[in-house]
Amino acid sequence: MLNKYPLWKNLLILAVLVLAAIYAAPNLYPPDSAIQITPARSGAELSADVIGNVRTLLDENGIKTKSDEQKGATVLFRLQDGEQQLRAKDVVQRQLGDNYIVALNLAPTTPAWLLSMGAGPMTLGLDLSGGVHFLMEVDMDEYLSSRVGNYREELRNRLREENIKYRRIQIEEKQIRLSFVDAAVRDEANRFLTREYAEFVRKDEQKGDSFDVVLSVSEQKIKEFEDYAIKQNLTTLRNRVNELGVAEPLVQRQGRNRIVVELPGVQDTAEAKKILGKAANLEFRLEAEPGASRFTTEEYKFRSDEFRTARLEKTIITTGDSVTNAMSAFDENGFPQVNIDLDSKGGAVMTQVTRKAIKRRMAVLFVERKPKTVYEMVEGVETPKTVQVVDKSIISLATIQSTLGSSFRITGLESAEASELALLLRSGALAAPMYFVEERTVGPSLGKENIQMGLNSVVLGLALVLVLMVWQYRLFGLVANVALLFNLVLVVSLMSLIGATLTLPGIAGIVLTVGMAVDANVLIFARIRDELAKERTPQQAIAEGFDRAFITIFDANITTLIVAVILFAVGTGPVKGFAVTLSFGIITSMFTAIMLSRAIINLIYGGRRVEKLSIGGQE
Repeated sequence: MLNKYPLWKNLLILAVLVLAAIYAAPNLYPPDSAIQITPARSGAELSADVIGNVRTLLDENGIKTKSDEQKGATVLFRLQDGEQQLRAKDVVQRQLGDNYIVALNLAPTTPAWLLSMGAGPMTLGLDLSGGVHFLMEVDMDEYLSSRVGNYREELRNRLREENIKYRRIQIEEKQIRLSFVDAAVRDEANRFLTREYAEFVRKDEQKGDSFDVVLSVSEQKIKEFEDYAIKQNLTTLRNRVNELGVAEPLVQRQGRNRIVVELPGVQDTAEAKKILGKAANLEFRLEAEPGASRFTTEEYKFRSDEFRTARLEKTIITTGDSVTNAMSAFDENGFPQVNIDLDSKGGAVMTQVTRKAIKRRMAVLFVERKPKTVYEMVEGVETPKTVQVVDKSIISLATIQSTLGSSFRITGLESAEASELALLLRSGALAAPMYFVEERTVGPSLGKENIQMGLNSVVLGLALVLVLMVWQYRLFGLVANVALLFNLVLVVSLMSLIGATLTLPGIAGIVLTVGMAVDANVLIFARIRDELAKERTPQQAIAEGFDRAFITIFDANITTLIVAVILFAVGTGPVKGFAVTLSFGIITSMFTAIMLSRAIINLIYGGRRVEKLSIGGQE
């Protein structure tokens, strides 16, 4: 029988439409502006008193909240007015201090029943919904000081290897002073330095019976250091953002020593801020032997017990920079641990040192640079200022039972600390310490007014298409409009399912697919009219119209799909967003224009005698 789909095909089309509606539905629920409070130290708790004090503080400052909800050590305050989000964050952060991280957030409002089915809204790009903006500054002075310190330790070893006897090696304001007993030894040292360390600018000085060489790092080398620090920090931040699972992030250099990080649609901004800003690293050192000089040792507290201390050698075996992989796990007793893999250089040094230190204890020192907010009076106004504080604490002190190689484990951590440490080491250490200069929400980059005008033009254009199709093709035009609307639902549901990020170029891709979907129906309807003009029966005209137009529609869409795939492969950022929506739109438009519209027309005309079709141009 002409123009009758079997029951299973109708049910299949209906099932696809119902599922599409379900998975597109979360986009009807816009998120709430919120602030999120998390303890700065992993594993710490958030007490009921602190939450109550924050409620009171917000109320006293006229900041109305919709609700607050606690999940583990995090509490989320949903605000009634999104314009007060920045003010709420500043007020609470100042009250709580640096022991807590107060971050901006967009709290989802999707109903639980949709979430239980795995449905969620699309992630909107910065140009549509905005996001969180961090401006981070690299502490170049601290970095250059650390590099000079590394040079001092390296020169000690190299001069010993060359049998060049020196009195002492000191650091003086980013310069290294080498002292020798006479001019002949100093000349020998200068020849060695000229050969091996061309990056130094040397200056000879004599103080009494001391013959000195003052080494300064050349300007060219300083610039190389700065470029390396920025590039390494960019790589590390990108790795950390990838670990957080943020879609379409922006991480780029700004000026000489700053990095901009923009996170669109991020849910856990407190965790993002904690992970991005933490300049954590490890140092592996041997415990000082009894009677060791105070000049070659340092005393540190334990991270788990600040009243317990141990004295360690100043010499560092290796650092977290040598870590190639780090995974959190549990030992045979169920206690958290971090499994560490070192690179070849770090593994060789670890083997060399531990082979001679069996039965001695080795410490794992956790090095963390933490921001601390202080307030200064600037022109009569109390202004917050961020300073960096270096905190070093022992997380493990264990006896070396046998020679260690490139793989070993760290114990003595809490579960949350183990996971966080593994993430930081896995994503790479920051080459130079960083601190947050600015944090703010990012409005749509093209401006809310321009976006609203763009959306209005899309709605107006879509409305004109719908009216034109009904006017030109009567009932068939109405069927095409229904298929067109479901086409949009299908595109949105697919993008929501894969977690794609929607940007303005993505909307342009959707608009283009709307035109393509209509174009497919126009081809089909024009073919039906041609068949009617050849005096075919209405049922024959419908069947011939869909069947004969299919090849043309398929060829045109496949060609466009190939172009979209190429765009996705070679493009970046917004270009990829355009390619994704265009690809989905091509696939869904073929489904709605060919299968859905024919199913509806079959339900209207199929299986019965028809004298005339309501398709316009034939009446």
